[in-house]
Amino acid sequence: MRVRIIFSVKNRGAILPFHHQNILTDFIKETLAGGMEKSFIEYPFYNFSGLKGQTKISKKGLHYTSQKTTLVLSSPSQEFIDHFLFNLFKNETVRLGELILSPLSVEKEEAVALGDAVKYVCISPIVIINPCISQTHNPKGFILPDNDLFSDLLYDSTMIRMEKSGVYSNEQIASFFKFQIVPDKEYLNKIKSEEKKFARIYTIPLEDNKYEVRGYTFPFTLYAAPEVQYFLYNCGLGIFADRGFGMVDLATLGTERKTEKYFF
Repeated sequence: MRVRIIFSVKNRGAILPFHHQNILTDFIKETLAGGMEKSFIEYPFYNFSGLKGQTKISKKGLHYTSQKTTLVLSSPSQEFIDHFLFNLFKNETVRLGELILSPLSVEKEEAVALGDAVKYVCISPIVIINPCISQTHNPKGFILPDNDLFSDLLYDSTMIRMEKSGVYSNEQIASFFKFQIVPDKEYLNKIKSEEKKFARIYTIPLEDNKYEVRGYTFPFTLYAAPEVQYFLYNCGLGIFADRGFGMVDLATLGTERKTEKYFF
């Protein structure tokens, strides 16, 4: 399930950093912690986008110039999404960095059909190595997306998360052995010819430590069972999905997807 949360901007021109996943993570965690009897503060099976809107770029970051902005939130749990929205709409305004926003409305995206081969685009960078536990691979190291190791690392993290969700049996997990990412070579060649980057270093603050990881942003086709595709579409791909990394969308849908008003 995916919803678009629309905010009005109270101080147009205010700034957010270019990569503001950490600010959004704190905002979401704080919102989840409030209110209702059951808290989802430790629930990890969700994903979210960056804050979308018209922006101007400066050395300080992104200046939001539009009257409205949008945050996409996804999760297989409607109860989780409703809990977050219930707590969010208690507030007349919320602050993200220098931005002061007022929650206006929510739209639910139409359901999608996913098969064994799905072409995705990255809405946020995909992190493939967990710096907290990996003793074999450098979390800042670069791995070519067409290298089998790239797919293997994402497969391992996906199966661990699917198993922890408690939704899938051991037999189902064992049956999800098909998993291969095939990057869009035309896109990668274009990026290379233009001397641009599709992989950058990001800083992740966790408790009292800060970790540096490499995140990748490129279009690709994933070959995997439909159950795996739906899990990743709703929960994100790779490490730190509940911190705004690894959100993907269907490459074939574009921006004009049908939505409907969502009431919670």
